[in-house]
Parts: sequence; structure tokens; C-alpha cells
Amino acid sequence: MFGMTIIDRARTARDAGRLILSRGPESRSAALRAVRTALEDRSKEIFGANRIDMERSAAEGLAAPMLKRLKFDETKLARVNEGIAALEKSRDPMGKVLERRELDDSLILSRVAGPIGVIGMIFESRPDALVQIATLCLRSGNAVILKGGSEALETNRVLSRIIAEASSDESLPEGGQPRGWIQLAETREDVREMLVLDQFIDLLIPRGSNEFVARIMRDSSIPVLGHADGICHVYLDAAADPAKAIPIVLDSKMQYVAVCNTAETLLVHQDAAKTLLPPIRDALVKAGCELRGDDRTRAIIEVKEALEEDWATEYLDAILSIKVVSSLDEAVNHIHTYGSGHTEAIVTEDERAAEEFLARIDAADVFHNCSTRFADGFVFGLGAEVGISTSKIHARGPVGVEGLLSYKWQLRGSGQIISDYNEGLKTFTHKELD
Repeated sequence: MFGMTIIDRARTARDAGRLILSRGPESRSAALRAVRTALEDRSKEIFGANRIDMERSAAEGLAAPMLKRLKFDETKLARVNEGIAALEKSRDPMGKVLERRELDDSLILSRVAGPIGVIGMIFESRPDALVQIATLCLRSGNAVILKGGSEALETNRVLSRIIAEASSDESLPEGGQPRGWIQLAETREDVREMLVLDQFIDLLIPRGSNEFVARIMRDSSIPVLGHADGICHVYLDAAADPAKAIPIVLDSKMQYVAVCNTAETLLVHQDAAKTLLPPIRDALVKAGCELRGDDRTRAIIEVKEALEEDWATEYLDAILSIKVVSSLDEAVNHIHTYGSGHTEAIVTEDERAAEEFLARIDAADVFHNCSTRFADGFVFGLGAEVGISTSKIHARGPVGVEGLLSYKWQLRGSGQIISDYNEGLKTFTHKELD
């Protein structure tokens, strides 16, 4: 597989994707089950490859948050296998009838779900993302070309090989996936070539910085499902309950600092600031978090000064910026000025304020009285996710199987011709059917 050019791989993926359309749901379920078993059985091989990547990347000075994402251990294996198990149990989406309509007697129109085709996925650092993306494509009937970061080269090679072998026709008596449905790209040159392969690749999904996603969109004619920075906020309203506010802020910021749904800015209503900020500061500092605040915050608690660029920074580290605001309006305006449209949360016992926040905030995920860390495909019950889309067209928020589907129109007739309807000999009934 590794001797093929990227064009060869893309062509192979396209051809395999077309063969997938003839496979039944039992073949995809069997393939998912086989992949999950193979990952467990060959875990030592995976962990060994990951150690090589970790040691090399640490020696090369890879930043601590990226090293944390790079690590693939028993915990991450268990999590991805939970996601695969959920996909196994889920209803196969291919062929699902989305709507059905009688156009005339014995002329029945159906809109039927199906795969997009070939997904090109470009991501950084996280080998567990490779497993999630591959198995989501497997359940949704898509072929996939995966390009992970060079820091995870050995881990990605092993994972893609295990998934390809376990899911193949040759391995499964039920008939698995056609050979070549999963491909691995490895170099920057591969990425540059992928961007112009619109005859083979139907959708690109980049996971990385705003700048990276914008460059992919700019340089490719292929549709792109964007995933921007995670500049997420928690807003503590005047009616916030301290018993909820403190653990929510702590969890949103410190439960796992190196992911996109981690809170980067805390907004606190002025009427609650003197009550909430001191215990929040104590809890965060005890957890090892560096705090930066505006002048109103620093008048209440001792923290570093927050600069203008802090409000627009995705730290992916144990750093939190804090701002005291005068009203819900100011909080909403701040979020719309500096946020990335990812995940925003309000903590309040005032239901009217909560509903106003939920309605007004323009983001993929908007929460009331819970941590931003709930923005996750597995948590949402999607089995896994290819990422959290901050786009507004096609898919938004955690993108699971449904976000990897398109549809086709199927019309079943009994000899009808359009001339009869144009000439008034027949008329359409347009009756909605179950």
C-alpha cells in the first residue's frame, strides 16, 4: 500500500467506494466487529508503535499538549472500542428512506440515504481520531483517505493496516469491505495533491487551526467540512448557583486541557463576581491553572493581566482568561466577537436568561448548566465523531454517521412519460406516503 502514489490510492478508494454500494448491512456490521476485536488482539503492536512516535516527538520538542494528544494507550483504546461497539449496534443508514411520495398512480418517488463517496480526512497528532474516522466511514459506507500528522506516523501505519486487514473481504466469511476502501497518505506532498483530486475525492475534512482549515478551503475545489479553533466560553450569570458554577468551570477548563471543547475564557456577571471569583480562583490554581484577568477581575482576585490577544487565543493548555461583564448582552457580544462558534455554556438558575442565551448564541453547541466538555460525538450518542464542525451547511457540531451521508432520488414507474403531464392528459397527485 505504501508504494502507491496518492493518485493511485485515491482511484483505488473511489473504485472500492462504488463496490461498497452493493454490500449489505451485515457486511459492515461484521467488519466493525472484526476491527474492534483486532484492535484488542493487536494492542501490543499498536502501543509499541506509539511509544516510538512519542519518544521521537518528545526528542524533537513537540509541545506538551500535542504529546498528550499523540499518546495512544489502554484508556484511549478502550474509548475508541466503546465507540465502535456503539456503531455496531446502530442501525445501518444506507438505503434508509428519508421521504416517499406518490407523483401519480404507480409512480413513486423516494429520497434514500447513501454515502458521500470518498472522504479525505486531514488531521493532526491524535491516532485515536484515525480509528474513529475510519469506523464512522465504515458504518456510513464511505471510502476514506486518511492523512495524520507526521508525529504519529508509526501508530497511524499500524492502525490503518489492522483496520484494512480486519475489515477486508478476505478476512470475513460474511463478505467485508472491498479491498482498498481505507487508504493512508503520509506526506505534505500527498496533501497538496489531494486538494486537486476532485475527480476522486468527494469531501475533505481538515482538523486543525483556523489558518490550516482556511488554507485547505482556499486551495481546493473539493467541498470542505470545516473545523475551526475551539475558543469556548463559560458565562456565569448573575443567578449562577456556586455549587454548580465551580465544578462546571473546573471541569470545562481542567478535565482535559488539550482538546477543542475545553473552555478558554470565563465570563462572570458583575453581580456574581465577588462571590464566585475567589473560590473559582482557589479551585483552578490548586488544579494547576494559570489565570489571566481584565481590570475588573484583578480588582477582586490576584491574577495576571489579560491582554487583548488572550480573548482570541485557543490555549490548549492550563491557562484561562477571565472577564467581568455588566450584562448577558455584554457576554453574548464578547462571545460573538472572540469565539469560534464551537461550544458555549451559561451557568444560571434564571430560566429566562438561560433560554435567551441558548437562542441568541451563534455556535454549534450551546449548553445550560453543564460543562463544555460534553461537546463530543460519543457523549451525544453518535458512536464517535470525525470532528466538531463549525460550518453551518451540511453538518454542524459533532459529526457522526449522519454527517457523512448524502442521498439520492429514486423514481419507480410503470411506463409513464412526461409528455402526458405537459399536455394535460394526466395530472400529478403529489401524495405524501409513509
